[in-house]
Amino acid sequence: MSPAALHKARNFRPAAWRWILLVSLSAALSAAWDRLGLPASLLMGSMLAGFLLALRGWELDPPEPLFLIAQGLIGALMAQKIPKTFLTELGEAWPFFLGGSLWAMMSAAALGWILTRRRIFPGSTALWGLSPGAAPAMVLMSADHGADMRLVAFMQYLRMICVSLTAVAVAGLWVRETAWTTLATDWFPPLQAFDFSATLLLMLTATALAHRLRFPGGSILLPLALALLVSQTGWLSLELPPWLLAAANALIGWTIGLRFTWNVVRSAVRALPEVLAGLSALIALCALFGWFLTLAIGLDPLTAFLATCPGGLDTVVIIAYSARVDLPFIMTMQTVRMLLVFMFGPGLARRLTKQTGLAGKD
Repeated sequence: MSPAALHKARNFRPAAWRWILLVSLSAALSAAWDRLGLPASLLMGSMLAGFLLALRGWELDPPEPLFLIAQGLIGALMAQKIPKTFLTELGEAWPFFLGGSLWAMMSAAALGWILTRRRIFPGSTALWGLSPGAAPAMVLMSADHGADMRLVAFMQYLRMICVSLTAVAVAGLWVRETAWTTLATDWFPPLQAFDFSATLLLMLTATALAHRLRFPGGSILLPLALALLVSQTGWLSLELPPWLLAAANALIGWTIGLRFTWNVVRSAVRALPEVLAGLSALIALCALFGWFLTLAIGLDPLTAFLATCPGGLDTVVIIAYSARVDLPFIMTMQTVRMLLVFMFGPGLARRLTKQTGLAGKD
């Protein structure tokens, strides 16, 4: 056996045990996160597991092709969440949907610009971190635009937690039992073979094409666009089994978590008070537009708040099972905002970064 082969064989077992520990720790942390009723449990549990092992100096590197495929699956999942009634609902009250989404985007951009001016994080990181919705996509796309993906993830998932806790607290004013109970997941449901194969083939093709074209955010944007096209036109019913999405969330969580260093952690801790202040202001400003909706179109306060809160869609859906809210209105508002963030968020972040004089300093 050659020296190189011998060295590889000696390192195989330690690496294998590290992956086993990473998977086991991810499962335990994800289960604990889910028990607390907090959003994105699989992704957060995996990211925390990777974070803990990275700070111990463990070097693990998820394969890049699998990471790209995971991004494509997340894009398809976002397309799947857009309701079939989206265009109908949009046509009935489009000025309010557009106005609410633009209000949330401009509020987030203004607050992100303030944090960027204060230089709490490098470059456009704060602008990406305060994007109001589609957290996985914003984290993944931010890396292609020069922001620090680790710190963007810190801000985005802290936003999701804050929004979820606020939504549960507000829902508690209207219903006695709020969203602390989670919905049971059937991890291995029966599959429609054709739909599953076609969905997988579509995502693999879109991911490969995006990687070849190499445009920023393409690994999630192109699969999202194609999945949205085929699902909304009825050409294909997207089949995304929970076990496959769990694997995608785990890969993305590990890729982010394993890149953390002690310097990044210290930066996040130092900025925590200002980040929390910015997130609180964003939630309050979005709630202000919700209050306007109650006056303008007579929307009930809980529906108005859930429709305008900057993210937390999983929590919104769970609350809808225990409260009488207008779910189509909420989903349409959340969808319009998500699409606008996708279309205009990157350009807005670049423009505001240039105005602060920090372009190229990421």
